[in-house]
Amino acid sequence: QVQVVESGGGLVQPGGSLTLSCVASGNMFSRSNMGWYRQAPGNQRELVAAITSGSKTNYADSVKGRFTISRDNARNTVYLQMNSLKPEDTADYYCNLKMAWIGIDYEYWGQGTQVTVSS
Repeated sequence: QVQVVESGGGLVQPGGSLTLSCVASGNMFSRSNMGWYRQAPGNQRELVAAITSGSKTNYADSVKGRFTISRDNARNTVYLQMNSLKPEDTADYYCNLKMAWIGIDYEYWGQGTQVTVSS
């Protein structure tokens, strides 16, 4: 069983920055595709940014140029650097791990970390 744990959320003023971290247990991290999702009250969970096992990235249009996803396989960690934060970035942010092993797809979610952008 893989465990995924996020950290780094908090309260920040508009225009500020935060870095979220997500640590995954086990020895499959380097072969996993990782993603950050967010869910605001009353909204569906949406993909914010993703990074493949080969470090190819993609971003939601709403965060392009402001957020950066990166990974450190030696630390089993994926990061989300968030700059120029806006009130509409307020949400619970979730880390997602996807991997395939012997023809079976696995997916794991963290418990989420809250990000509030407010003055």
